[in-house]
Amino acid sequence: MLGIRSLLTKASVTVPDIFSQQTRNTFILKRKCPPPLAKKGGRPSKFRARHFIYDLVQDTNVLKQPDLKVILTQFVDGVGNPGDILTVRPNTAYRDLLLPGLAVYANPENLLKYKVDEEKPKVEVKFSSPYVQRTMNCLSRLVLQITMNKLQPWTLEPWHVATSFRKAGFIVPDYAIELPPVKITGPDLSLQDKEFYVTVTINKTEKVNVRCRIHHWATGLERLPWEEFHWKKPKQALIPEQAEVLEKMPLPE
Repeated sequence: MLGIRSLLTKASVTVPDIFSQQTRNTFILKRKCPPPLAKKGGRPSKFRARHFIYDLVQDTNVLKQPDLKVILTQFVDGVGNPGDILTVRPNTAYRDLLLPGLAVYANPENLLKYKVDEEKPKVEVKFSSPYVQRTMNCLSRLVLQITMNKLQPWTLEPWHVATSFRKAGFIVPDYAIELPPVKITGPDLSLQDKEFYVTVTINKTEKVNVRCRIHHWATGLERLPWEEFHWKKPKQALIPEQAEVLEKMPLPE
């Protein structure tokens, strides 16, 4: 019984080795001394030590793998749009595209499933800088809260919007902000639950619409109650002409 317990104790020490990370390795070997062939109907001869000596023919660890073709199933920032066919290195394809579920193999079945035409030329969208597309995606999903005074009269100006952008973590100059054609003045509590959008020009080239909401600020008893997760809730358009565009703009999750 004592011997069995000691064996169990030793076995328990090696259990974590079972969960080691597996790797896919292939080694092509060749016997240095091939064993002799057995006679027909005869008994095969016993292998000697020299028969277990091998020469390495090929190690797949150092063999350069061919590039893989994949089809994007989702938009990937800085990579491409759904339906684009990419040729990338195997490690990059597995780690960044296939395993996260952003792409599939470009085999005949997937080409037919996703209705991808390999002969169709890819349309390249050029931006003024490599980070413009990412900036446009961030701004288009932003709900910018513009804090204005509840007690003193004001008229919305670009610098108000630029200040709110700075609070949200974006540096936007005044000249890059295009306000709505309608003048917005206050204080006016009817603006509290309504929204509009301003247009931001990036690098004096690309334009993106940003959803904005006015919040009236005051202290003491004049302070308005805080609305939890207000940026996730749809609001009524302040300017009817902007309603259709606002409905198509995404809200943050």
